[in-house]
Amino acid sequence: MEFQLKHTFPATEKTGTVIVAASGSELSPAARALDEASGGHLARALKTAGFEGKPGQTQTLYTLPGIAAEQVLVVGTGERRDLDSRSLVRAAHAATRALAKGPRKAVSFLAELEVPGLSQEDRISDIVRASVEGSYRFEDFKSRKTGDKGLNQLTLAVAEKAAIPGLKKSLAWGQAVATGVNRARDLGNLPPNICHPVYVAEQAKALGKLHDKALDVKVLGEKDMKKLGMGAFLAVSQGSEQEGQLVVIEYKGGKKSAAPVVLVGKGVTFDTGGISLKPGAGMDEMKFDMCGAAAVLGVMTALAESGLPINVVGVLACAENMPSGRATRPGDIVTTMSGQTVEILNTDAEGRLVLCDALTYIGRYKPAVVIDIATLTGACVVALGKVVSGLFTPNDELAAALIDAGQRSGDRTWRMPVLPDYQELLDSPFADMANISSGGPNGGAITAACFLQRFTRDYNWAHLDIAGVAWLSGAQKGGTGRPVPLLMQYLKSRAQA
Repeated sequence: MEFQLKHTFPATEKTGTVIVAASGSELSPAARALDEASGGHLARALKTAGFEGKPGQTQTLYTLPGIAAEQVLVVGTGERRDLDSRSLVRAAHAATRALAKGPRKAVSFLAELEVPGLSQEDRISDIVRASVEGSYRFEDFKSRKTGDKGLNQLTLAVAEKAAIPGLKKSLAWGQAVATGVNRARDLGNLPPNICHPVYVAEQAKALGKLHDKALDVKVLGEKDMKKLGMGAFLAVSQGSEQEGQLVVIEYKGGKKSAAPVVLVGKGVTFDTGGISLKPGAGMDEMKFDMCGAAAVLGVMTALAESGLPINVVGVLACAENMPSGRATRPGDIVTTMSGQTVEILNTDAEGRLVLCDALTYIGRYKPAVVIDIATLTGACVVALGKVVSGLFTPNDELAAALIDAGQRSGDRTWRMPVLPDYQELLDSPFADMANISSGGPNGGAITAACFLQRFTRDYNWAHLDIAGVAWLSGAQKGGTGRPVPLLMQYLKSRAQA
């Protein structure tokens, strides 16, 4: 989609669609201007249609008198007192979806909305990001594709012509983040017979070649991991015909002396549960168990696109968890790269085994901050539903920064405890620890985080459990690209500090 910035007026704009907003029953300034130009036709048409201005609600009005555009699209943002970044993003997303089969060009006046805490630059970025995400389709495996029939050019109206040059960076930032989000969605949506660990590694290498001045990519195979003593990682991948891969992507946008932020993504490209086999119903969605790694690749894509001045290392810990004659058994004991031993009581608690060795490996980068991202536990979905990510960190400052980034981006997270009291639940009579809690399913997301914490004592660490937000089920089944927006906002805030 092509984006432009323009100083213009809603009634005289000759385009396919003019997009305006309504907060409940209150029209936005641009909507009021259209209503006046049409002699009150806009307000009467909305009333007749039963339009209430609810969040994400849309209403298309055709051939209004006194209006130059072919049609007017009114988008609801909810009550004005509730207006925030999420409602703005939802409105822009809904507008793009509503125009999926409409005119190819549109002019949006959504950036005029006054949103508490958001500058005009922020609003421009949010609208661009949401518009690109809203136009997303995954049709790679359909024999009949709908094709690109929606918007291909969106002009964002701004109040002052002199402000346009300064807003171009905001437009580019929104595009970069959206590109990263949709890259993550693509990987998550691919079928597991195609998107296996080696495929993910190949995609990372291709990204490195595309942005060879910004990114350095290296891949460790199972022989490399065996030499490093990654017994926990290999315990997961050994049951599969597909070789496990540890992908390392370095983005050096900051000063050479600056310690990097390291992002570690769980990339279990398909999770059967191994010998502790999952129930068959819904197992197809276990292709999304690599969405943590997909998010990291999405972030690295967005960083290369945006040129953000910061150093970041992205690690994709990719394996396939399959039952076979070579698969790890419940009761096996493995030695991790850190030297700590783990009794595997359940082979379906595999994500933490893949991650723990990756978290030890990245210590060589002497990171300023480490954030791991993983579809780690169903327990987190039980606790938080599919609304927010679970955030675990013992560091209050890091927690506050990530929560703030989530609020600002609309990709929210909620802090959960990682208290020492939970650690004893991981005790094993035969090894240094077990890979699941002795207390059963209670506090499962917390004990999983506590397991990871044992491998992160040497640096500042946070864990994001995205099991509830990484994908949608049902009619809207597919990857969401979360938490790319949250992570990009965090990195941007850190780079600007």
